[in-house]
Amino acid sequence: MTNIPKIPLGEWVDTFVAYLTETFEGLFELISSWIDGIVTFIVTIFTFLPAIGLIAIIAALAWIVSKKWTFAIFTLIGLLFIHNIGYWEQTIDTLALVLTSVFISVIIGVPLGIWASQSERASRVITPILDFMQTMPAFVYLIPAIFFFGIGVVPGVISSVIFAMPPTIRLTNLGIRQVPEDLVEAANAFGSTTKQKLFKVQLPLATKTILAGINQSIMLALSMVVIASLVGAPGLGVDVFRAVSRLEVGIGFEAGISIVILAIILDRMTQYLGSRRQNS
Repeated sequence: MTNIPKIPLGEWVDTFVAYLTETFEGLFELISSWIDGIVTFIVTIFTFLPAIGLIAIIAALAWIVSKKWTFAIFTLIGLLFIHNIGYWEQTIDTLALVLTSVFISVIIGVPLGIWASQSERASRVITPILDFMQTMPAFVYLIPAIFFFGIGVVPGVISSVIFAMPPTIRLTNLGIRQVPEDLVEAANAFGSTTKQKLFKVQLPLATKTILAGINQSIMLALSMVVIASLVGAPGLGVDVFRAVSRLEVGIGFEAGISIVILAIILDRMTQYLGSRRQNS
C-alpha cells in the first residue's frame, strides 16, 4: 500500500478554484456587491428608527403574527433586555446577516425544491448534493468563501446560505409530494395545466411544510453567526468569539443570551405564521 502514489486531490481543487477565480472574477464581484448592498439596506432600515421604536414595532408584529400577548410581551422584554446590556447594534447586524442569508436561501431553495418535486431525475441529482452540504463541517465552507469573496460580511453570508439552504429545498420537495393524490387527480380531471396545478393546488397545501423548512433555515443561519465572525462578519458572533479567545465568561454569556433571545423570537414568529397559514 505504501507504494501507491497519493492522489493529488488537494492540487486538483486548488487548480479548479484558481480557474474559477480568474474566469468568474467579475461575477464574484457582482455577487459580493449585491449581497453587501442587501445587508447594508437592511441595517439602514433597522437603524432608521430609534431602538425603542423598532422594538415596539417588532413586538407589535409578534402579536399580529401570533395573536398571543405572552409572546408579544416576551419579544418586548427580550429586545429591551438586549438593548439594556448594550448589544443592540450587534443584534441588528446579526439580524441583517440572518435575513439576507435566509432570503437568498428561499429564492434559490424553493425553486429547487419545486423542481425536485416535479422531476425524479432532478431529485436524484439534488438529494446527494444536499446530503453533502449538510454533512460537510461548517468551517470548511469558509475556505472557498474567503478565496472568492475576501474578508467581511459577504463570505459569512455565503457560508450561511450553503449551510442553511438544504432544509428549505428538502421540505419544499416533501411538502409538494405530500399533497393528497386525489386532489392532484381532481385538478387533472378539470384540465389544469402543470403550472395551474402547482400554484393553485400543490403550493398552497404545502405552505406549512415549506414554512417549516424556512424556519429551519433561519435557525441554521443563526447558528452560523459565530462561525461567520471568523471571516469578519459583524454581529453578536464577534463578541462570542472574542469572549472565547480571551476567556471572558461574562461577555460571552451576554452575547450568547442575546443570540438565544433572537433565535426564540424568529423561531416562534415563523412557527405561528405557519400555523396561521394552515388554519386559513
